[in-house]
Amino acid sequence: MTSRRLGAALAATAVTVALSTTTILTAPAPAASAAPNPFEGNHGLRITGEQVQSEVRTAEVAAFGRPAAEAMARDRIGLRAVQTDYPQTTRTNRFNMLTRTQAEFNSAFDPAKFGRFKQYIPSPEFADHIALLPTGKVLMFSFESVEDNPQKETAPTDVIGKQNAGRAYLWTPPANDTDPGEFKAVPPPEVNMPDGLDEKRPAPFFCAGHSYLPNGMVGVFGGNLGGNGGTGAKLALVFDPWTETWHQEQDMSVGRWYPSVVTGADGRQTIMSGQSELGFGTPTPVVERFPAKGTDVPYAKSAAPDNVALDRWKADAPYRMDYPHLFSLRDGKIYGFGRSSDQQFVFDPANETRETLPSRPDGFPRLYGSAVALPNGTDGPDSVLVLGGNYKDPNTFKFSGGRWTKDKPRNLGRAQDDTLIFPDGNLFTVNGAVGIRDYGLGDYNPNVPDDRFRQVELRDADGNWTLGPKQRLPRGYHSNAVVLPDGRIMVTGDELQQIANNPDIKAGNNGTIEIYEPPYLHQGGKRPDIRTVPTQPVGYGKKFRVNTDSPDQAARAVLLAPVTSTHSVDTSQRRLELKLAGAGSQLLLDSPASAADAPPGWYMLFLLNKAGVPSVAKWIQLSPDA
Repeated sequence: MTSRRLGAALAATAVTVALSTTTILTAPAPAASAAPNPFEGNHGLRITGEQVQSEVRTAEVAAFGRPAAEAMARDRIGLRAVQTDYPQTTRTNRFNMLTRTQAEFNSAFDPAKFGRFKQYIPSPEFADHIALLPTGKVLMFSFESVEDNPQKETAPTDVIGKQNAGRAYLWTPPANDTDPGEFKAVPPPEVNMPDGLDEKRPAPFFCAGHSYLPNGMVGVFGGNLGGNGGTGAKLALVFDPWTETWHQEQDMSVGRWYPSVVTGADGRQTIMSGQSELGFGTPTPVVERFPAKGTDVPYAKSAAPDNVALDRWKADAPYRMDYPHLFSLRDGKIYGFGRSSDQQFVFDPANETRETLPSRPDGFPRLYGSAVALPNGTDGPDSVLVLGGNYKDPNTFKFSGGRWTKDKPRNLGRAQDDTLIFPDGNLFTVNGAVGIRDYGLGDYNPNVPDDRFRQVELRDADGNWTLGPKQRLPRGYHSNAVVLPDGRIMVTGDELQQIANNPDIKAGNNGTIEIYEPPYLHQGGKRPDIRTVPTQPVGYGKKFRVNTDSPDQAARAVLLAPVTSTHSVDTSQRRLELKLAGAGSQLLLDSPASAADAPPGWYMLFLLNKAGVPSVAKWIQLSPDA
């Protein structure tokens, strides 16, 4: 996935493991004897159906479903058949060291001030892409790995054919801190990519862009065609959280690898950037829209789009670097903050036009790093804070009112970081690295010379940043984080670190999830509660009722949009306060004034007490048709 950046290539004689497929590829090996050679020329090690069935574990079928259990079985067979030159003892020693140093370091931090890391969960999914769904489950997806040596490229970026495949899982978060939750395989549709090989495989939608449709579904656009250092696919897919199924749409007009997607005030998704079908170094300027103008926007749970067309804007988006940060702000326009300092634009969806904004004052291009639309009281956001992307620069930059200012710096410069908005309005940064697959000792070296990137940072209401406890794994490229409905934080991603620190690489669970509990969960006292919320969509500028069993604890009401992110880009996150009145167990809340303040879709509703401690959220849907 990064060879197009780094110029790295596997040696011609290196063994390549194609996990969760029927073939494990390897260079031809000379016959040592008359014994049967399981490696048949360039076709690789053959894994039969009988081998897979004998390897399948009943417990994994029960936990993950048969497709995932069979994939794990293939992984184990393949990993036993090859030598990947990264010993299990090293992985185990690394994991034990990280577990020990985390516990030792974090013992000095008061959870009431800094929060704490509570749970570490093995997962069947790398979670390079992530989306919190209005069912409370989390969609995670990435690729079928072709290598389990963290010193080599894990993803099939330069692979064509059926080994270039995607995978996806749903995770149901546990209700306690001892249960791992539940995982369910939800593989993407099988497709025949236009790579000349006529081989169907689960859609290779990794390194796509995504955002939410108003009915809670997730639109995913782009992916990997394979070869040439990262070649864009024209895929357009929608995941339906209500039926837990995928739907394929009409292809985009151009391939996109590393695009960005944002949902606007009209409920339509705008897709920009991404390396084209010609390969790395050819970012497309074409702007597309889903669904196409004149096609109904889906608001109902039952309105799953199938084979729906996209269309093209009149304006283009000439980004030189992929994955720009896109935000739909309260004026209804889309602000696109490119990684190159001089490529900052504002787009008008109504007129399909583009205008240039002032250059970001740092004056240099940034790697992947976080940015957030800052909370703005009861109004939608009108400013954005750009934070990560340069490990040498801890400064943060605020865009507001048409100009840039330097905001208060973080303690560390970080690339590959993730920044979340808490229900109480404070910010939280987790994850980080020096570069792509670089933690300080060069590319594809999982060792970290100092542990600074393992520490989280917390930003208070005055904008001051404070370093906090360490996460278990250092996580950089492809890491993610999500605010869950119960207020906990899910941290995941970075397949290099996950496979480098797996205490049992042959077990099939090569991903991990860490749970962080923010300070507000450790400040004592009773949390507010929400008993009922409207089951029908809520309109804009309307009053709606909420029932609670703790009216004396309900000091504030907040809407928090769910996170869907990859590569440090999250276009959906926003937080709005709601005016609150009422007496007794029934509260009366005012919804946001317009779809420009809060684009139509599903939001988590939290009640907060005076100390900022949130309830467990309930979901409501905002719709202009309500």
